[in-house]
Amino acid sequence: MSNAQLPPADFYATLPRVLAAAGALFRDPGGRVLLVQPTYRTDTWLLPGGAMDPGEYPWETARREVREEIGLALQPGRLLGVDWVPAQDDGRPPLIHFIFDGGTLTETDAEHSVRLPPDELTAWRLCAPTECDTLLLPRVARRIQACVAALRTGQTAYLQHGWSRRAPSG
Repeated sequence: MSNAQLPPADFYATLPRVLAAAGALFRDPGGRVLLVQPTYRTDTWLLPGGAMDPGEYPWETARREVREEIGLALQPGRLLGVDWVPAQDDGRPPLIHFIFDGGTLTETDAEHSVRLPPDELTAWRLCAPTECDTLLLPRVARRIQACVAALRTGQTAYLQHGWSRRAPSG
């Protein structure tokens, strides 16, 4: 029996599993990006965001994760980028990551408003684009740089493992 002849539930069980996540890119008036430092990683900082819950849409995930991680009520703006991360050598399945525009947040506003859950995040900071390469995993730095560029161009970045990919013409 081919996969196409299986009952729907059995057929769906043969398909690959993919994780999905969403987050938001906040920046201050000077162009610095808001990053958070997770308790569960020491190798990188991240944008506020996280895994999608079952039945949740990416936009809803970004809104929920921003509220949970930094305590801000956000109505995410436009989609800045989508990043496809292939399966990792450590067994992680592929990931699709949606990044939405979080808007502008001054350092003073952040100091008064950002509230971190101590069991999940240890710090936040505003990062100049030139600092991304030293604070972030290379693919995360590329993702953020592409989303910053998307703010300037009005385009949405389509990424693969943080690398920009252009749609073929024709």
